[in-house]
Amino acid sequence: MEYLSELTANRTIFFSFMKEKYNVFYNSNIFFRDIQYAIKSYFEKKNKKINYSDAEKVAKEFIILMENDKQLIKMSNNAWKVNFSFEKSVIQKDEANATQN
Repeated sequence: MEYLSELTANRTIFFSFMKEKYNVFYNSNIFFRDIQYAIKSYFEKKNKKINYSDAEKVAKEFIILMENDKQLIKMSNNAWKVNFSFEKSVIQKDEANATQN
């Protein structure tokens, strides 16, 4: 899925974009629909059409990746705790991924 690949490769940019509208910071709560709508808006800003159901699928997969990296901690079926310092952890993770590719 190209949308998921782009999100994972550009986590810092995505969270910077998301932070403009939502409160995303260490230990804050983040909700599924917020992530889904942020994904939809993010790609629409890049002139890439993504429909509602595709944005939902991408959000689910992206959240799973973030949970596996321990950057999101599941609080309920639709809420997670942000487990990274915005300026440090996400950037370091992106840089590590860039050097592996």
